Amino acid sequence: MAHQVETMAYAGETPWHGLGVKVPADLSPDQMMEKAGLNWTVRKVPAFAEVAGEKVAVGRSALVRDTDDTILDVVSDDWNILQNSEAFEFFYDFVAAGDMEMHTAGSLKNGQIVWALAKVNESFELFKGDQVDSYLLFSNPHKYGWSIDVRFTPIRVVCNNTLTLSLNQASKNMVKVTHRRRFNADEVKETLGVAKEKLASYKEMAAILGKKRYTAKTLTEYMQTVFPVATRKDEAKKSMSKNATVALDIVQSGNQPGADFAKGTFWEAFNGVTYLIDHKLGRDDDQRMVNSWFGYNRAVKNRALETALQMAA
Repeated sequence: MAHQVETMAYAGETPWHGLGVKVPADLSPDQMMEKAGLNWTVRKVPAFAEVAGEKVAVGRSALVRDTDDTILDVVSDDWNILQNSEAFEFFYDFVAAGDMEMHTAGSLKNGQIVWALAKVNESFELFKGDQVDSYLLFSNPHKYGWSIDVRFTPIRVVCNNTLTLSLNQASKNMVKVTHRRRFNADEVKETLGVAKEKLASYKEMAAILGKKRYTAKTLTEYMQTVFPVATRKDEAKKSMSKNATVALDIVQSGNQPGADFAKGTFWEAFNGVTYLIDHKLGRDDDQRMVNSWFGYNRAVKNRALETALQMAA
């Protein structure tokens, strides 16, 4: 099966698919962009329909990659291109100040989605060894219907689970910019604020979950809420969806890395969900990453955290 990853550069351990270029952790944003094979630009080319042997403008444009003339997608004429170089420039002040280091970058879906991930030099540890690091993820899609997305993303080290920040704080932890307006880096940075404050807020939430224990009944209710049955409401209460059953088994059996940290609490239950999404769901690791970062499963993680906090309260 074809990989979702087109090109990639990474610092640290080799990714699951074995693709990409291994690089030092001290690269500048420009160097990371080059190593990841992303030093290309995109141009808009008017699109036409052939009618009665004549080309007729349809008010749309093709996004064309300059290096190989690949048509990435067809967009409206008012689409504003954000070049990859502009996306990586976003990290310059952070890296220069020593607040972050470039970690991973690459393109997915034949160049339609370009991303860069920087590790924030802030982390926290709970429960005597359960470490959570903070990252800044910048997604620059050359794809119709997708917005530029910049967000803080916590990652639990022991299991490499990509966690999520609270849904009701989403406006403070992420910024989405439509391609119908110009990208303003300073405005986005001001909205996101300071990474240290975001991580402190997340640490507080994690500590709450790690103090509140579930029962067999509340654990089952939790998984049913996170992974509801796709059927009528009166039937949904009577059965478990497949994903809810698997997640319940993961937690009850302890078959996830880090299961010994805050065992029997909603922190363990929440991480059972993130482990299932990042390492079990989907047809392959590539698809799991895409769905977790950019797809439906990102919303599932938000629901999992919100539900855990509500039930813990």
